[in-house]
Amino acid sequence: MADTKNVEYVARLAKIEITDDEKESLGGQLTKIIKYIDKLKTLNTDGIEPMRGLHPETNAFREDKAILSSCRKAIIENSPSSQDGYFKVPNII
Repeated sequence: MADTKNVEYVARLAKIEITDDEKESLGGQLTKIIKYIDKLKTLNTDGIEPMRGLHPETNAFREDKAILSSCRKAIIENSPSSQDGYFKVPNII
């Protein structure tokens, strides 16, 4: 079982406060986790590619293409103020 010093060390790293009862309970859980990690260390992983996640990495974005748009006139007409086909805004200095 993980001793209380290890549990206190992990709690300090996590910046959490734990009671004495929690130290005992967490010590048992920490021991189980360490045993499981030790079991995983015994597996032969030669020839197995590391994974970043469960899903294959593909670009889900569309290709970035410039397209002509015919709505410029409608956008300018909907603006509060325009001049010569551009938005007109107050001077800011």
